[in-house]
Amino acid sequence: MENRSVVLKKLSLWQVTIIGIAYMTPMTVFDTFGIVSGITEGRVPLAYLLALCAMLLTAWSYARFSRESEHSGSAYSYTAESCGAKSGFFVGWCSLLDYLLLPLINVLLAAIYLTALIPSLPYWFWVILSTSVVTLVNCFRIRILANLSLVFVFAPVLLMFVFIYLVVNGISSSEGATHVLTLKPLWHGSQELLPLIAGASVLCFSFLGFDAVTTLSSETKNPKQNIPRAVILTTLTGGFIFFSAAWFIQLYYPSNIRFQHPQEALPEIVLYVGGALFQSIFLVGQIMNTAASGLASHASASRLLYIMGKDNIFPQKYFGTFHRTLGTPIFSVLFVGIISMSAIFLNLAQVVSLISFGALVAFTAVNFSVFVKFYLKENHRKGFKNKCLNLFLPFISVTCIVFLWLNLDTTALTFGCAWLFVGILLFAYKRIKKQSIAITSSY
Repeated sequence: MENRSVVLKKLSLWQVTIIGIAYMTPMTVFDTFGIVSGITEGRVPLAYLLALCAMLLTAWSYARFSRESEHSGSAYSYTAESCGAKSGFFVGWCSLLDYLLLPLINVLLAAIYLTALIPSLPYWFWVILSTSVVTLVNCFRIRILANLSLVFVFAPVLLMFVFIYLVVNGISSSEGATHVLTLKPLWHGSQELLPLIAGASVLCFSFLGFDAVTTLSSETKNPKQNIPRAVILTTLTGGFIFFSAAWFIQLYYPSNIRFQHPQEALPEIVLYVGGALFQSIFLVGQIMNTAASGLASHASASRLLYIMGKDNIFPQKYFGTFHRTLGTPIFSVLFVGIISMSAIFLNLAQVVSLISFGALVAFTAVNFSVFVKFYLKENHRKGFKNKCLNLFLPFISVTCIVFLWLNLDTTALTFGCAWLFVGILLFAYKRIKKQSIAITSSY
C-alpha cells in the first residue's frame, strides 16, 4: 500500500458530476412525494425550488473552498484549514456519521426492494449480496464506479421521462391540453409559508451529493477547476431533475388524498399512471437508482475515512493509505462494507431518522469557515463584492440552515449528540496519549 499519488487515471468533470448525481438518488422524489405533499399542502415543486435555492448558497461555499484550498475536499478539511485542527476533527467526526449511514440506508433499501420482487429469498441474503457487490466494485479504481454510475443513473432518469410522457398523455386525453399548461403544481392556491419551509427542510437532504463530490478532489483531473464546477453542476442538475419530476407528479396528484400509504407512495404513483407492468419496470429502475447511490455513498465514505486517516485521526497505517495495485483506500472501503452489513439487524425507520445531524453540522461549518478564511484571516472585506461573497452570503446560508436545525428530528438530534460525545472521548484519549508519549520521549 502507498499514498494516493499512485492513482494514474483520474476522473473527468462529467464523471465526478455523475457520481454526485448518483449520490443524490434522483428517484427519491417519488419516495418522498406523498409525505412532502401533505406537509406543503400540495406544493412539492415549489418546496424543491426553495430547497434548491438554499442548497445553492451552501454549494457555492463548498465550490469556493475547493477552488482555493490546497487540501483534499470535505467539510472536515475546509474547517480544519480555516478554524483549526480541533474544529476540523469535530466537524469531520459529525460528518462521518452521515457518510457511514447513507451506504447503510442504500443497502436497506436495496434489500427491501429485492425482497419484494423475489420474496422466496430471505432479507438477510439480499443485505449480504448488496453489501458484497457494492464493496467489491469500490475496491477497484474509481473510474469503474463512475462508468457504472452513469448506467445506473441514466436508466432511472429515462424512466422518469417515460413517466412524464404518460402523465402528459393521460391528462391531455382525459381533460385536454389546457390542463397540462398550468401553474397549479407550483402554487395550488395555498399562500401559507411555514408548511412550505417545513417541506423544503425535508427535501434539502436530497441535495447531499455536492458535499460528497469534494471528497474526490485527489482523484480528479484539474481539481481546482473541475471540483467547483462539479459541485455546482451536481446541485443544479439534481435540482432540475427533482423539480421536473415533482411538477408532473403534482400535476397528476394535486394532493396526497388518493394515496393509501402516503409515506410509501412510489408504487401507487406509478401504478395509477402506467399500470402494473410499468410499476414493475419502475421498481427495477428504483433498484438501479439505489445501487447508484450505494456505490457513490460507499466511495465517498471511504474517501473521508482516508482523508482523516491520512491526518492520523484514525490509524494512518490502515485508513490513510491507498492500495498499490487497486488504487483505492482498500481498508476504508472494507470498513464501510462491514458497517453496511449491520443492515441485517436494523430497519429503515431506525436509520433514516439519524442521517440529518452530520449533514447540518457540515453545512453550517463550511459556511462559517468561508467567513473565517476569506473575511477574517485573508482580510477580503473591502468593496461590495467581497462583503457579499465573504460576509453576506455565508450569513444568509447559515440563516437558511437554521430553519433546517429547527425542523431536525428529535431522534437525530439525540443520537447526533451521543455520537458527538463519543467523538469528545476519542479526542480526549488521543490528546492524553500524545502527551504521555511526549513525556516518555523527554526522558
